[in-house]
Amino acid sequence: MILLTKLDQQKILINLETVKYIESVPDTIIFFTNGESMMVQESMEAISQAVVEYQAAVFRQSTQTTPPAP
Repeated sequence: MILLTKLDQQKILINLETVKYIESVPDTIIFFTNGESMMVQESMEAISQAVVEYQAAVFRQSTQTTPPAP
C-alpha cells in the first residue's frame, strides 16, 4: 500500500492490487478495478517512485532469512 493525498488534504492508503491504471491530465487520477476513480495531489512520477519503493521493501522483507526456531 502507498500513502497518497486527496485534493482535500486527506491522507489515504491505496491498495496497489486494486489499481487498474493512472492518468495525468494534468491532475493525477487513479482508476480502480471496481470502476471508481480518485484524484490525488501527487504526480504520476511520485506515485511511480512510491510503488517502486514499496515493492523493494516487500522484496527485502521476503528475502530476509529468519533464524530457525529452537
